[in-house]
Amino acid sequence: MGVRKMMLGSMLGAVTLLSSCLTLLKPAHHFSVKSAGPAPDYADSATWAALPGHRTAARQRPPGLPRPIPTPADTVADVFYVHPTTYFWRLGYWNAPMRLRRLRHYTDLTCLRNQASLFYDVGRLYAPRYRQATLYSFFAPKDPSAQPALDLAYADVKAAFRYYLAHYNHGRPFILASHSQGTTHAQRLLHELVDDNPQLRKQLIAAYLVGRKVKPDEYQHLPALRDSLQTGGIIGWNTATRGTDFAPYHGLLVTNPLTWTLDSAAAPASLNRGGVPLTFKRIDPHVTGAQIHRGLLWAAAQHPPGYRHLHIPGEKALSASYHIVDYNLFYLNVRQNARARVRVWLKANSK
Repeated sequence: MGVRKMMLGSMLGAVTLLSSCLTLLKPAHHFSVKSAGPAPDYADSATWAALPGHRTAARQRPPGLPRPIPTPADTVADVFYVHPTTYFWRLGYWNAPMRLRRLRHYTDLTCLRNQASLFYDVGRLYAPRYRQATLYSFFAPKDPSAQPALDLAYADVKAAFRYYLAHYNHGRPFILASHSQGTTHAQRLLHELVDDNPQLRKQLIAAYLVGRKVKPDEYQHLPALRDSLQTGGIIGWNTATRGTDFAPYHGLLVTNPLTWTLDSAAAPASLNRGGVPLTFKRIDPHVTGAQIHRGLLWAAAQHPPGYRHLHIPGEKALSASYHIVDYNLFYLNVRQNARARVRVWLKANSK
């Protein structure tokens, strides 16, 4: 338990750092492929944070959440999950080498437990480890090393997805789920490998593209899903405190995870089946309502402890962002919705 507290403290400390001195995160050296270490070999199970039949932190459950009785729908689908940035500290690299054990543990404790776990009962879960770009890449896009670092991270994710398709998928339907940096890479996957591929489009149940800038018309063939049971398209949101308005987010895709619609009607907290704080120690029923407003998803400012704000220097309008808890605030609703979409896909394609 002491290790868990230390790792969670590191994450929250990194969030605090964003509001103080972002330049401390800047890598000491320019980007180089060599410094990122060797590319992962996805034939090796050690390069995956989650694989069916292997031990994974995504199998953890918040207290009081029973494992559902298995149904045919639970085994028919896959989930390919791409985790967000967990490389916060300054090591001099633009990309985190795969050899960093501390980083692997940190990723499992935060992302696999708090996000991937809600998809664990949806289908067979696949979550690649990758040479993720440093957090600084997102706050210094004009730095000549930033885009190459993100491109290298994406190359790993793309290689993992291709390996998954070639060796694990076997034509099964799948959900693509991601957050933050993971969504940046998942967006590219859909553009390059899925949008123009009729067979993969048919297999796609839904893409949960959470925590990044996604447009409603991002893709030619993958629409923004407009209700709780539609399949074959995209879902996304960025959560902030009610009253927040930020021009760069105007016009972005926002799905309300309490109603699964795209309209601006306020959804009351009574529709929230339960959030799970970052500590993963409890379920908080009715933790917040939700309302879509100009590219953001508004959530309540007052709630139980454990749902931290993300403070970004120089962007006061986003000082009340709930970026790191985009999934946590709606944990049980997302879990139920993913299972429901699998059942609908199965029914529609079993005739």
